[in-house]
Amino acid sequence: MYDGTPRPVSPPPVSRRRALRAAAVSLALSTALLAGCAAGTGSGHRPKAESSPVKGFPVTVDNCGTSTTYRKPPARVVTIHQHPAELMLALGLKDRLVGTAFPDSAVLPHLRKDYEAVPELAKKEPSFETVLDAEPDFVYGGYGSAFAENEGRSRTAFADAGIDTYLNREYCGKKQVSMKDTYDEIRTIGSVFGVPERADRLVADLRGRVDRAAAAVKGAPAVPVFVYDSGDKAAFTAGGKSLGTEIIRLAGGRNVFADLDDVFGDASWEQVVARKPEVIAIYDYAGAGSVEQKKKFLLSLPALADVPAIRNKRFVVLPLTATLIGVRPPYAVEGLARALHPERFR
Repeated sequence: MYDGTPRPVSPPPVSRRRALRAAAVSLALSTALLAGCAAGTGSGHRPKAESSPVKGFPVTVDNCGTSTTYRKPPARVVTIHQHPAELMLALGLKDRLVGTAFPDSAVLPHLRKDYEAVPELAKKEPSFETVLDAEPDFVYGGYGSAFAENEGRSRTAFADAGIDTYLNREYCGKKQVSMKDTYDEIRTIGSVFGVPERADRLVADLRGRVDRAAAAVKGAPAVPVFVYDSGDKAAFTAGGKSLGTEIIRLAGGRNVFADLDDVFGDASWEQVVARKPEVIAIYDYAGAGSVEQKKKFLLSLPALADVPAIRNKRFVVLPLTATLIGVRPPYAVEGLARALHPERFR
């Protein structure tokens, strides 16, 4: 599935010191398991913690085929990519974050101060060693590249170092992404961190935003929208199975490539012309050219000269993070609805 990020560069090799540390952690875990077996816990399950049980735990989560049982909430978290960090901050979990990486758009205003207080480990995906240096007990990845095996950051590598991992469900191989996935992601993270009530309140708030925006544009003619992510010989655009398509629909629009049977895909410029979009939604993210560069390119194509959106220079900008599973999509519905139907918000 499309990752939305440039291919990361190879990190430096893991130092011998860190390799020894990882091995030591793994050995310690093995020793603990053997000790548990000697004490009569020979069922093959993790031995019970001697400390008092934490209310609401244990919690078992199946994530992208990896099943993890949490005996207590993670205490030291590294997020790789911006949207997992924003989700955690929205849940009031600032005190658990010991590092984040790969900011790719402006942070939501009400989360900006807290986000800036979290140490930034890298401008792109950090090396495995850099993550280990932060001493996390949990790593939360936003794109599939967070756990790229060829970069030494596989989930197995983290598990061998005694670190739990979680990958945004959008990258679990599911070929359909919806607003429901956003709400489910929030509730799952809320359960892992022992704050299910906060998660429920956050979901209720986000649902309310979506419902109010959808009600404001109800009955208005659906505005034809073309999503431009990138591409020159062809347009790389959002397909019918993307969350972007649902955001457009809820905002009172219609993705002109909703019939594209994928999350993302290519469309010819001839197809763009034939579908006559009235608005072009530009996806903005690091590494794919600025919004102004994308506008300039689209306006320079002679073939698009008579497309209504080009003729009227009607563009809207959506940060890519606003179309990914996290806290942003409901805000995107609200903002896009105002852009598509300004008359309904006066």
